[in-house]
Amino acid sequence: MRDSIKEYQAVEEAAMKFVKSVAEGNSKYARELFTDEAVLFGYLDGKLEHGSIEQFYHNVDTVAGGENFKARVDVLFVEETLAAVRVLEEGWGGRIDFTDVLLLLKMNGEWKCVAKAYNQNSNTIQQ
Repeated sequence: MRDSIKEYQAVEEAAMKFVKSVAEGNSKYARELFTDEAVLFGYLDGKLEHGSIEQFYHNVDTVAGGENFKARVDVLFVEETLAAVRVLEEGWGGRIDFTDVLLLLKMNGEWKCVAKAYNQNSNTIQQ
């Protein structure tokens, strides 16, 4: 069952923690969003990243979004305890565009991210 607009707003607010961390180069906010067991999957400059969300934290803490970084959050669906969010990123670290998909579960009344999968736009891959 589709949830209320208010719940969509709560999911968007949760996803903005991800965006804020990426933009500022500080994993502090994302750590509030992701569960300790969250997983990461995607290719960064052609190399597969997979496993613990700790790799994402490392990437964020190493490279800030940058002056020209832009992001957009699209809440794809909210179904009672499950939500999916797409985050479009442009110019991370001054050169990379990503499409991220975040899978969230409502746990103890709070939206938490359990998985992040992403695609790096092919025109921003450095070999």
